[in-house]
Amino acid sequence: MQKEIISTKDAPQAIGPYSQAIRFGNLIFASGQIPIEPETGKILKGDIKGQTKLILENLNNVLAAGGSSLDNVLRTTIFLTDLEDYPAVNETYAQYFNDLPPARSTVQVAKLPMDAQIEIDAIACINTEENLLDA
Repeated sequence: MQKEIISTKDAPQAIGPYSQAIRFGNLIFASGQIPIEPETGKILKGDIKGQTKLILENLNNVLAAGGSSLDNVLRTTIFLTDLEDYPAVNETYAQYFNDLPPARSTVQVAKLPMDAQIEIDAIACINTEENLLDA
């Protein structure tokens, strides 16, 4: 197997030497997203719910570029600069992952790139015809 770089203009471009996501076999490893508006390249200011929504929309666009979606997410990691935001993040997160939520870790960190308050990464699978036959 060979790794394949996934890139889309429908999500923020990498701000360092990394890829938006990597596909390896039937898995996609999406880099952490902070609440950057793809059109402007700037952090979305405002409440944590709006920032969480933007991140999940951006993650979905990255996954779509690789042939997947949020429906196929197996695991996420949420990084928060303030765990007091945990309930509000959960409220928005639950709107995207309601029936079969992925495994998840949430941690508080001292600082995030561009002074973001939140970052979310994901690992997802790709629904291929081969996978569907095995299901």
